[in-house]
Formats: sequence, structure tokens, C-alpha cells
Amino acid sequence: MNFFKRAIVIIAFSLLLVNGYRIGVDIARHGGVGPYWESRQQAAELREALSLVNALYVDEAAADLEDLSASALDGMLSGLDPYSQYLDFDRLKELGEETSQEFGGIGVQVEMREEVLTVVAPMDGSPGERAGLLRGDQIVGVDGASITGLNIMEAVAKLKGKPGTLVAISVRRDSIDSLLNFEVERDLIAVNSVLGAEIVEDGIGYARITQFGKRTGEELAEAVDDLLEFGMRGLVLDLRNNGGGLLDAAVEVAGQFVPDGQLIVYIKGRHPSMTEEWFAENAGGFYTFPLVILVNPGSASASEIVAGALKDSGRAKLVGEKTYGKGSVQSILPLSDRTGLKLTTARYYTPGGYVIHDNGIEPDVAVELSPEEEGNLYIQRSRLKTMPLEEFIERYEFEPIEDRQLQASLEMLREALDES
Repeated sequence: MNFFKRAIVIIAFSLLLVNGYRIGVDIARHGGVGPYWESRQQAAELREALSLVNALYVDEAAADLEDLSASALDGMLSGLDPYSQYLDFDRLKELGEETSQEFGGIGVQVEMREEVLTVVAPMDGSPGERAGLLRGDQIVGVDGASITGLNIMEAVAKLKGKPGTLVAISVRRDSIDSLLNFEVERDLIAVNSVLGAEIVEDGIGYARITQFGKRTGEELAEAVDDLLEFGMRGLVLDLRNNGGGLLDAAVEVAGQFVPDGQLIVYIKGRHPSMTEEWFAENAGGFYTFPLVILVNPGSASASEIVAGALKDSGRAKLVGEKTYGKGSVQSILPLSDRTGLKLTTARYYTPGGYVIHDNGIEPDVAVELSPEEEGNLYIQRSRLKTMPLEEFIERYEFEPIEDRQLQASLEMLREALDES
């Protein structure tokens, strides 16, 4: 390990020790950071370098000590792998919103159309719907400032805020010449991760999981129970383009389909505390109907845990394309109440001992889609039901296409149901 990286590692673990995390003590005792005197010397040199740059660099504004420290941490972690990163306050907050499935906002689905933030649909009962926002409204200003030229992430960030606060929104609507102005009180918006649950043909249900958040297991159970009431005897579970989320949520989802106590996934890390196993916990109540899981190269991390566990156990068949191969564990390690580290600390293994990371999981039945097909299907799934067919074709310039991966899944389930 070179000097700079080694010195940064020392500081990172020193911060863990200051905050009282046991892992820092254990790693030091196992000799993971080298001799104590060497560690102190390297940490001192890094502190001295930061002080010299802060005091002497020609551009004072660029040598702010807080910014320099953040840059050093960014550099250290970005050199490890694509998933480890320094979490400043904004990043830490954003990560919390993603995994909690909740944020303060106005509750409208939006997209960029001709570089303008446009309302796709207001969520039922949301502040945006109550205020009168409609599908097709173009949001051009927030709190008196233009948002023209911002990308979608920057524009959406302007709409988010603490629940109970007000946000002023300027809207352009096709049928009205002048701008419309709305004052909307933000609320806590719950984002569902299980979407599109429906009976697609006699006895066969479909549900899509977009990410694994803290409520995903509960949402899926509710959706499946509803489908069972409508006569479902087999399910297609769509994990395509699901980039992952919470490990616990993946274990909870997989555990709904296998016996209580069955191994779902285990992890191994360099440090002894980072080796652990997860088992199904369902008190003996689990779904036994035929199951097919849709996967593609966008299925990663938690999605691969579910797919790998249910494939290894023989509980489900996989259809689609090889998964991404992101089988590493990122631990959130606080540095303070406002910052932290997202650090890769272990790798996932399927119950059969297969290493997911860099390998991905092969489907049982391979059905490859072209990039154009995949792009059109993505638009079709998210937009077709929000507008008349004629408007959809005019706006997106293609007619609805067949989802060949879904059709292959349905064929497998038909055969399974015929045999049962």
C-alpha cells in the first residue's frame, strides 16, 4: 500500500475509534493498519500536508481546510472501488431518503421534456394534486427563481424540503397563456417500491420491484396477497433494472418464498466481524406457487441476492439476461453526526457458495433485448398508462412493443401450472 493511501486509512480508522466503533479497535488489534508508530507518523504527515496547503496555497478560497479534508477523503475512497465514497451531509441525507423510501416533497412524478421539468402525473392525495397540478404542466420556476437549464436531479432537489414548509411553483400550462403560480406545502412522501401488481392472464400475476427499501417486503406481501384473492396461481417477479438497496429487505423478500430457517445469503469480509449469514424468517408461512424472476444487466446487489437465493434453492427460474455482478457489501460508517463513509467491507455469496461480485448470475432461460427494445419498454412501462395511446405514440414516436422477456416468463409459468 502506498504512503498516501496508507496514511488515509489510518485517519479513517482513527475517526472510527474516536466515535467508539468496535470495528476500529478490532482492526487495530489484528494488525490491519501496520505498526502503531508507523501509523502515527503517517497520520502526522498527512495533517501537516493539509495545514501547509491551507496556509500557503496561492488561492485562499480553494484551500479551505474543510474542503481539502473532504477532497482527501473523496480521493482515498474513489481509488478503492466504484462503490466506496465519502458521504458529506447532502450525500448522507440523500442515501437516507433512498433507503427509507421517504422524503419531503410535493408528490408528483416528473420527467424532462425538451429540457423542461414536466409533470407526468401527480400522486394520489399528494400536496401537488391537492394544489391543482396536472399532467403535462411544465414547472419553470421554484421560489421565484427560474429552473431552466437545470438537470432533472437539480430541478427535483429544488422541490424537495422539510415537510410542512411551503414552496412556490411557477407552471406553464398549454391551455393558458400566462404562468400559473402555486404555493404548495411539502409533506412526507412515501415512495412505493413494488409497482404494477396485476393479473396479466388467467392465474398468472406480475409485480415489479424497483428498489429494496425498508418497506419493500411488506409492500410485496400485500401485493401478493391481493393477487391471490384474484385467483393468482403463479407469479412473475420483475427485478430488471433494480439496482439494489437494503440487504435486510432483500432477505425479507427472498424469505417469503422459502421455508423458515433456510439460508438466503452469506457475506465474507477481511475482518472477522464482517462475516455473517442471513436466513429466512417467516414462522413457517411462505408462498409455494410457481415463481419466475425477470433479470437483466441492470439487476444488481440486493436484486442479485434474491435471484441467487431463489435460483440456488430451486424455488424460482430466472429469465432474461445475466445480472450486473455487484455482489459487495457497503457499510455506512459515521464520522460525525453530519458525515460518514460508505465503505466496501465484504462480498456476497449465494447459498451454494457462488461469488456474485464481478460474475453476475446467469438466467435459466436467456432472452436478450436490444438497447432500443429495452429503452422503449422502459418508457412503455412507466408512461403508457398515464396517457391515451394516440398521445403516447405521438410523443414517443413508437407503437407499444411486445416484452419478449415477459412473454417467455409467462410461457414457463403456463407450463408449470399445466403440470401441477
